[in-house]
Amino acid sequence: MDRYNTLSDFLKDFYIPTYVLSHEAEEEEEEEEEALRTFQPPASPVLVFINSKSGGQLGGELILTYRSLLNHNQVFDLGQETPDNVLRRIYLNLERLKEDDLARQIREKLRIIVAGGDGTAGWLLGVVCDLKLSHPPPIATVPLGTGNNLPFAFGWGKKNPGTDRTAVESFLDQVLKAKEMKIDNWHILMRMKTPKEGGSCDPVAPLELPHSLHAFHRVSPTDELNKEGCNTFRGGFWNYFSLGMDAQISYAFHSERKLHPEKFKNQLVNQSTYVKLGCTQGWFCASLFHPASRNIAQLAKVKIATKNGQWHDLHIPHSIRSIVCLNLPSFSGGLNPWGTPNPRKQSDRGLTPPFVDDGLIEVVGFRNAWHGLVLLAPNGHGTRLAQANRIRFEFHKGATDHTFMRMDGEPWKQPLPMDDETVMVEISHLGQVNMLATHDCRSRSIFDPSTPRHQDGAEEYDDYEDDSVAEGEEFRKFGAADTFKIPNEGEHSNEKGRASRRRNSNVHGWSHFL
Repeated sequence: MDRYNTLSDFLKDFYIPTYVLSHEAEEEEEEEEEALRTFQPPASPVLVFINSKSGGQLGGELILTYRSLLNHNQVFDLGQETPDNVLRRIYLNLERLKEDDLARQIREKLRIIVAGGDGTAGWLLGVVCDLKLSHPPPIATVPLGTGNNLPFAFGWGKKNPGTDRTAVESFLDQVLKAKEMKIDNWHILMRMKTPKEGGSCDPVAPLELPHSLHAFHRVSPTDELNKEGCNTFRGGFWNYFSLGMDAQISYAFHSERKLHPEKFKNQLVNQSTYVKLGCTQGWFCASLFHPASRNIAQLAKVKIATKNGQWHDLHIPHSIRSIVCLNLPSFSGGLNPWGTPNPRKQSDRGLTPPFVDDGLIEVVGFRNAWHGLVLLAPNGHGTRLAQANRIRFEFHKGATDHTFMRMDGEPWKQPLPMDDETVMVEISHLGQVNMLATHDCRSRSIFDPSTPRHQDGAEEYDDYEDDSVAEGEEFRKFGAADTFKIPNEGEHSNEKGRASRRRNSNVHGWSHFL
């Protein structure tokens, strides 16, 4: 506890003693018992997960700063240890210490900080979702990626942060004052017949499978979703799923970054590279370089389901080359493709305001990069196609041998069997996890009237409407962690004596679119 005694009163609000983090911690020396007895429960105890590979050198620098300010045992490098292993260990120990008042208060107040890109943040969200914790901690996100849509949507900014003591203490102060908000989880299922030629239909990632896609995998033969004679894949997302040309550009960018990581250590350079790839891939001149056969309407039939479970065909204009299924009001580095519909037009189409916790996802279409540029206008938006509780893409037989998909910023190339008329991708509502939001939060909650009803303090509706528009919860895992269960009482009975002895000595840019 010597480390604790040297901390400022402010930092003590976030500090977690080592014995709470691990039952393998050595017993405190007798001279430290008095410090343990006077240990005040922290107001906002935090577990800090940092992707040391994110943000160039920023991730590694953040690890050093956080460990210098807090207990180094509560700060984890995701390059060294996976979050599911960390949380399993800590929550097992908290269960062993359930009669310890201090440990109980820490579990009830526990918060998570994750520093990395959207893929890293999604990884943590997936693990917390999978573990089904009794007190799932809310999550704050430090923007260390290129797009940083998750941090931006909840008020944590989109620029890479400072890594010195002052910057970290400022962020911790925001965590202390932040409020909790729920966010919808979305399950994605893809199924197709096994190709007759024996080819693989496994997703092809840019050189290696990124964090947010490591959960998008082929199901095992014993999985309830497995179907004989079919390849079945499953995964999940929180921010968005996109299909089409925008995912193709993103795939090219990620492939280039994996090959030459030394060229992608600056956020502005990353964004300018995105623009260049958008030009070379023909996204700005899609009508010339992108065959019409790759447009969404030519690739697949789209169906949507409302909360009552009724399926309806969704008309997709023939010019749409990219579809985004959006949960948060932040895409491509902070842009909002859905915008703010005029209340009259919204009512005429049976739409509701976009909330992040209403069990509905917004479906938006784009024709090309020029269409995407309208998002830079004050009231710009894409082609609003629908709001739905479920959406299904049924690919036409032989329409293409592959397509590109993207989930929470991470793209992949998806091979499709040419002889299959049942290739299906279905997105459905799964549940919710807890996020932390600052006063600058742009996301809106259906349960919290204090969340923003508009941006920048002024109720502004777009007058432009794209006329082309006229043309019982099942258990699902994201696969980010194996099923986690607290051991039976007998499995840790030997730890009770030790825990009891311890208690006696304690008082309780836009460029991402291109």
